[in-house]
Amino acid sequence: MTNSTTWVIDPLHSEVLFKIKHLVISTVTGSFRKFEGNIISQGADFSNAKVSILIDVKSIDTNQSQRDGHLLSGDFFEADVYPNITFESTSVVKADENDYKMAGNLTMKGVTKPVELNVAYGGSEDNGHGVLKHGFEVTGVINRREFGMTWNKLTDTGGLGLGEDIKLNANIQIAQLAE
Repeated sequence: MTNSTTWVIDPLHSEVLFKIKHLVISTVTGSFRKFEGNIISQGADFSNAKVSILIDVKSIDTNQSQRDGHLLSGDFFEADVYPNITFESTSVVKADENDYKMAGNLTMKGVTKPVELNVAYGGSEDNGHGVLKHGFEVTGVINRREFGMTWNKLTDTGGLGLGEDIKLNANIQIAQLAE
């Protein structure tokens, strides 16, 4: 049996971003400032790794405090009742040399749904202090309505004010957990 290695997300060199269409003509970008997670790998690459991520919903930042407050309300995340977003992988499959497909269960607002994410491996490097780091870009699209976030408003022309699909983009750097 191969030895497992536990890696932790380095929050100083990582970011969790999302984008959503507003009025169908432009995109609003936001981020979560507080998150943590670990990856348990087996062998030489990250195939079959176990990934676990926890995001603090109240750390949402869209660069507009009134919008952030609305996102934290019951219309969207209902952060006082559901303070965390979690992701637990069910499979990580290497698609080619630097790309993986990661499936797992995403939980938001008390609703758990299976999702599939694309993971691009950026490589590895010693940080200059004897710590090996790996970098990844994780992308995917989820539909907010599937997680109970159905709030919307019609524009004057009868269109939806807010898109349903949320584009996820996380740039993640991990470091081996000290033993």
